[in-house]
Amino acid sequence: MKISQNLGIPIYQQIAEQFRSDILEGKFAQGEYLPSIRGLAKDLKISVITTMKAYEQLESEGLVTAVQGKGYYVNAQDGEMLIEQHRRKVEDALLEAIKYARIAGMQDKELTETLQTLLQLEED
Repeated sequence: MKISQNLGIPIYQQIAEQFRSDILEGKFAQGEYLPSIRGLAKDLKISVITTMKAYEQLESEGLVTAVQGKGYYVNAQDGEMLIEQHRRKVEDALLEAIKYARIAGMQDKELTETLQTLLQLEED
């Protein structure tokens, strides 16, 4: 796991986002335990409180459940929820692409053509 002090994003959010992505991409199976709070804090050389805050955020989103004395395990993921999460990521990425296209002075037609070209390259 990589965290950065220079991103301007709180460390607990960086941790939560990386676990969220890993869970939604299936890198953690249902029922699998996340690394211990203390162990992760030690590995990342951060506060236990910071790690706990990240795990509590994941729990509030319904991605994990806390078990007293055992840690946090990954909940079963609803297929529709997973699809919706991925669609939200696509929308976010496209909005960011649009923002950069505007900065670069690209017109809508050029942006659409670029997307179509990339889609065709992906199919090959």
